[in-house]
Amino acid sequence: MHTEISCVPGDPERPNEDWASVAVPASGRGGAVIVLDGVTPLEGDVGCVHPVPWFTARLGGTLTELSASRADLTLTDILAEAIRRTADAHRATCDLSHVRTPQATVVLARWDTASLEHLVLSDSVLLLESADGSVRAVRDDRLDRLPPGALATQAIADATVRNREGGFFTAAADPSVATRAVTGRTPLHEVRALAALTDGATRWTERFAAGDWADCFGVLRKEGPRGLIARVRALETADAEGTAGAAGAVEAVEAVARTRLRRRGKRHDDATAVYVEL
Repeated sequence: MHTEISCVPGDPERPNEDWASVAVPASGRGGAVIVLDGVTPLEGDVGCVHPVPWFTARLGGTLTELSASRADLTLTDILAEAIRRTADAHRATCDLSHVRTPQATVVLARWDTASLEHLVLSDSVLLLESADGSVRAVRDDRLDRLPPGALATQAIADATVRNREGGFFTAAADPSVATRAVTGRTPLHEVRALAALTDGATRWTERFAAGDWADCFGVLRKEGPRGLIARVRALETADAEGTAGAAGAVEAVEAVARTRLRRRGKRHDDATAVYVEL
């Protein structure tokens, strides 16, 4: 197994709110990838005394432990238990019912000698490359299916669609949200490599339409996670100057990119990419 990880803050003056880890059990058989993208809180009181990196470190650390040591649990069970333990760690000091209590998107992948399990919650992405070189993107597309205007402002999103039925879900303080994740299992012989990306890294495809998911995976294979994120940063800088474009991208990717463009936030976001060859 070969693994590369790059985790780059969007602003060097701010803590990186992403988390990434790779675990290899002592048996040497199988492994796990864990990637979290912490949700940046709004200014003001969010009911919690802990910063987002505290939350992602707690949640990510527990997910890593359980993914590597509890083969008897499904990834859904593991996420639920990790959320429960993390909530218990600050339940006595914080208002966990607050809509902006610390939260994160989640990508989990775990494999043994027979199959690879996956779990995706919210807008981080898992890419699976098959033996024939084709690439499948595993996405939780609830954000893409929100009604018009649902994300017009943070206040509207928090009041109507954040962690609500008919909206989208993140890992916060409610263990039951684990059942909302996109999950599946693939025979291991059908997977040659995989990649887990936060939305700061998926911008290469989803925002700038520089290529489709297969092209994105090609960059990861040739240039590694650091190369992909460097490309994203160059596009972000060019876009701020009004020179970035999507020439040559396939129509399907352009459609997704236009959707993302309407939701623009930070100029540079924390960006994490994990690449694994099995």
